Amino acid sequence: MNAATDPAPCVIAVRGLWTRFGTTVIHENLDLDIRRGEVVALVGGSGSGKTTLLRAIIMLLQPAAGSIQLFGQEIVGIGERAAFRLRRRFGMLFQQGALFSSLTVRENVAVPLREHTPLPARQIAEIADLKIALAGLPADAGDKLPRELSGGMLKRAALARALALDPALLFLDEPTAGLDPVSAGAFDELVVQLKESLGLTVVMVTHDLDTLWQATDRVAFLGEKRVIGYAPMRELTQAEHPLIRAYFEGPRGRAAREQVCRAR
Repeated sequence: MNAATDPAPCVIAVRGLWTRFGTTVIHENLDLDIRRGEVVALVGGSGSGKTTLLRAIIMLLQPAAGSIQLFGQEIVGIGERAAFRLRRRFGMLFQQGALFSSLTVRENVAVPLREHTPLPARQIAEIADLKIALAGLPADAGDKLPRELSGGMLKRAALARALALDPALLFLDEPTAGLDPVSAGAFDELVVQLKESLGLTVVMVTHDLDTLWQATDRVAFLGEKRVIGYAPMRELTQAEHPLIRAYFEGPRGRAAREQVCRAR
């Protein structure tokens, strides 16, 4: 293979991962690679360990065994100071937004800038306004409190905060949950635009079948305590594994696939 066809380097490399809560094993010898510049979704049935895997990757959960590398750096057993530096390189959008209710949108977006940089207040406010615009919010959104925002605007405000430090890697936990179809579709489009314009690598946990078809490059299907399928949606939905077939062959799965086929 020449340089033009070589796959992009791995931003995340998981090898032989074991996670457990007490005597309950969640992951057993799980492997996963995520390449730079792709949008990858983690999917699977309830209890398959999607969120647990995400928490291990972002250093909120210590695995029982195995290796996780971010940007080539081992994070299992990493010290707090090194973890603090590494967290500057990724952003996280939590399912409910997790914005501070007493702070304006601008102040919320400014929080990681105040925590991780020595920039003066005026420059921080300017950067926050830039990120608010990048997330597709109107200029006056910066002065609003979270309770004054619609569901779609709240997700975008949380996204603006996740982008505050110009991350190379973005994690999204159920980014379209609770949104109406129009708002969810617009958010999917925004994720794709940001990936292409900023060169982001995006990892998301989602149950939204439309998002899987519209916004992802590859989808990792978790089951049997490991990744049992990992491919673009068109290939993954043809897999013979019974768990994968059951997940995508229900009425909602067929409807999402038919909608994509009609659009193309």
